[in-house]
Amino acid sequence: MSEAVTQLTESLLQQFKHETFVLLNTVDLEFGGPTSTAISWIYAENASTLRVALDHRSRLVKNMMHNPLITVTVFGEEMVYAINGRASVRQDPLQDVPFNMCCFDISIEAVRNALFYGAQLSSVPQYVKIYDQRAAEKLDEQVFAAMKKA
Repeated sequence: MSEAVTQLTESLLQQFKHETFVLLNTVDLEFGGPTSTAISWIYAENASTLRVALDHRSRLVKNMMHNPLITVTVFGEEMVYAINGRASVRQDPLQDVPFNMCCFDISIEAVRNALFYGAQLSSVPQYVKIYDQRAAEKLDEQVFAAMKKA
C-alpha cells in the first residue's frame, strides 16, 4: 500500500476484530503539539469506522473533544499503518462499565503505510498484562461489550 486509501484493508479489519494495541496520536490540549499513547480498547465497527473507549482520567478524552483530528498507528502484517481520522463522542459516559469512560467513533479518512521504504515487519509486537489476569479479562469483556452496545 503506497497510496492512501479511505478504508481498512481486509487484513486490518480482521486484526481489529480481535484485541490489539495501537498508538493513539492526538493534539495535546495544553501544549498544542502531538502526543501518543498506547491503548488496547479499540475495534473496527466496520471498514470505515474504529471505536475506542478511554478512561475519563486520560488526557486523550479532552484532547479529542477539543481537536478531533487523530492518527491511530497500528502494527499489522509486515507493515506499520497510520490511520488518520476524526473522532466524535459515541457515548459519554460509556454504560455498563465499572468506572467513568468515554466512547469515541473514529471516521477513517486515510490509511497509509507508515513504515520506511524498503522495510517490512518480521512480526507484530505483542504485549502481556502484568496485573491480575482474571480481573483484566473481566474488565476487557465489560468494556468491549459496552462499546459494541454504544
